[in-house]
Amino acid sequence: MADLNELARTTLANNRFMVLGTVDPSGRPRVSPVWFSLVDHRDIYWLSSPDAHHSRNVEERPEVSIVVFDSKADPHTGQAVYLEATASRVPDDELGAACAAAFEGVADELSFTPETLQDEPFVLYQGRVTASEIHVRGRDFGDGSGSDQRVPVALAVSSG
Repeated sequence: MADLNELARTTLANNRFMVLGTVDPSGRPRVSPVWFSLVDHRDIYWLSSPDAHHSRNVEERPEVSIVVFDSKADPHTGQAVYLEATASRVPDDELGAACAAAFEGVADELSFTPETLQDEPFVLYQGRVTASEIHVRGRDFGDGSGSDQRVPVALAVSSG
């Protein structure tokens, strides 16, 4: 079986959209596709209107679920990474550093600074990843069960 940690990192690096899962005050789940940027395999950033349903949910309940996958992959060939995170709007006094990190290496038309965000209808959100898993197809385990599983992975690259 492939190195699952590396497979998860590659899946995250090769995709630009995530599905953000939040919960509204009544307990109803909400999922929303959003463009994302991942920094140091620990902080995930996205832009959204503070008036969006999912943004209001984050304000009320900061625990979020995220899935990243290649929506163009053929059936039984794609990979998915599942993340749990604690999310919040990036505070104004941290916006400079957050924008520099979130938009480093990003095409100019998708890159923002605190100044350019002042003219936009959205704000920067950050999720601190608290858990990560990768989808492993049942046949990849070779145990005959055929049951797909989520396997915990370590996204951070260890130094040493």
